[in-house]
Amino acid sequence: MSTTPSTARARAQTAPILEIDGLDIRLPPGADRALAVRGVSLCLRAGETLCIVGESGSGKSMIANAVMGLLPTPRVAPVAGRILFEGVDLLALDEARMRTLRGRRIGMIFQEPMTALNPLMRIGEQIGEVFDAHASGFGADEKRRRIVAALADVGLPEPERLIDSYPFRLSGGQRQRVMIACALLLEPRLLIADEPTTALDVTTQAQILALLRDLQTRRGTAVLFITHDFGVVSAIADQVVVMQAGEVVEAGAARRVLTHPEHAYTRRLIASIPDGVVAERAPGTDPHYVLQVQDLCKTYRTGSGLLSGKARVVHAARDVTFALRRGETLGIVGESGSGKSSVGRCLVGLSDFDSGRILFNGRNLSRGAQSRRLARGKIQMVFQDPYASLNPRQRVGEAVASGPIAQGMPRAQALTQAAELLHLVGLDADAAARFPHEFSGGQRQRIGIARALATEPELLVADEPVSALDVSVQAQVLALFAEVRERFQLAMVFITHDLRVAAGMCDHIAVMQRGTIVEYGRTAQVLAAPRHAYTRKLIAAIPRLLRDPAMDAAADAAADAAPDAADFTGA
Repeated sequence: MSTTPSTARARAQTAPILEIDGLDIRLPPGADRALAVRGVSLCLRAGETLCIVGESGSGKSMIANAVMGLLPTPRVAPVAGRILFEGVDLLALDEARMRTLRGRRIGMIFQEPMTALNPLMRIGEQIGEVFDAHASGFGADEKRRRIVAALADVGLPEPERLIDSYPFRLSGGQRQRVMIACALLLEPRLLIADEPTTALDVTTQAQILALLRDLQTRRGTAVLFITHDFGVVSAIADQVVVMQAGEVVEAGAARRVLTHPEHAYTRRLIASIPDGVVAERAPGTDPHYVLQVQDLCKTYRTGSGLLSGKARVVHAARDVTFALRRGETLGIVGESGSGKSSVGRCLVGLSDFDSGRILFNGRNLSRGAQSRRLARGKIQMVFQDPYASLNPRQRVGEAVASGPIAQGMPRAQALTQAAELLHLVGLDADAAARFPHEFSGGQRQRIGIARALATEPELLVADEPVSALDVSVQAQVLALFAEVRERFQLAMVFITHDLRVAAGMCDHIAVMQRGTIVEYGRTAQVLAAPRHAYTRKLIAAIPRLLRDPAMDAAADAAADAAPDAADFTGA
């Protein structure tokens, strides 16, 4: 039977760009399971976005690396199934043929752009390597013109200047846009995005997702998007595959999975997303302020203006003022570069400040090193990346006990206390004898909390402590923070870019923009009726989760019954 040209074109348009059939990926002996991925099948067509969702260890990134041919073979390798790209089985290709596909026909955006970008190479040189590897024949002027066009295409400002910049001079969102430009430079048919927005601000995340949708619409690119956040899924996905422990537990159209999830694991992931409902607590009655910050200023200066071009001055904090009582939590929210982390580092003494005052229990911490030393044990910090803040060669028990030992506590007593604290934060009895690399990200964050509590602090500063965690692990760690605050009656400064997290954790919110607090007040007041345009922008950028209308009706009824609870997500 003959085939008309129009029929052939229709078949070509509906033919899968990527088809995975019965894929098994083997793990090395001694791993927690024999197969990282078991029997996975999926299908992705041109112009579609398929999201693979699951917690860390579910196998979703293994699939991406298998498609790209980046698995650390032979210890981790596909042992069954097929990966068909435009009808060709990628598992049957040698490395030379895979290199011709990577970058040209299949592009990839990695989770952390700073690990993928060479810090010693200018942006233009790094993007130019794609041309050198896959599209030789361009002259220097033509190559530069195309690179500038690619940077402009992903919405980067002043691409003619940025092309000669180094990665460290760019923000996280800008570096991620550079990675997208690099991945899309040769207009691949398939784009793999592995958690590209996990640690980004909600506004930058919204921009990146909108950019991917726009590029996909214009170029018909098929996108395989890996994430653990169903809010992101709601914003970008056509199809969804939910994975647990290496297996697909649910798959289907995004709207169906989001509004009528069938599997208990899918429902648990959706339920773990912060809902933006303010957890109203009674205002504190203790008149004593643990922390008072008055007109705090911090300025960074880089470059001399002689050899490095124009000197750069950044006002990280300008006249920042707030106060915090015992048992209260203040949320400092804002985008990257807003100054919130700089304020946190000044509070714990990791950065000096230029002017203003920090009063801790009425003592001025800006007056002399002795005053700051006396307060240091009572002011502790939990960092964003717990692995980077833990010594990889030091056992966990020793890490938790190090603070009390430094303050004069007998070693045996400090180690006993460390074991009790590790138990308090939900870790097993043998945790003290293990090393940081033996724990998951969520467990390492629990270790960071235990270490911070070891010196019995009165003020805890938490700097983006859950931004890079899976949503279910994030919920557990947030619950632990709340439990610790109530148990020890800590004053807490909680730094975050996610207003949904701030809603459930904080009594007061300070919204920072370019080093200045633009809005400050009780959480319910700020989020229910934001006065500043920047606060409204942050709220509007939060991904909205599709919901079943029946679920919405029940939520509305509950909100009417409890008018003091402010749900600001607009879901």
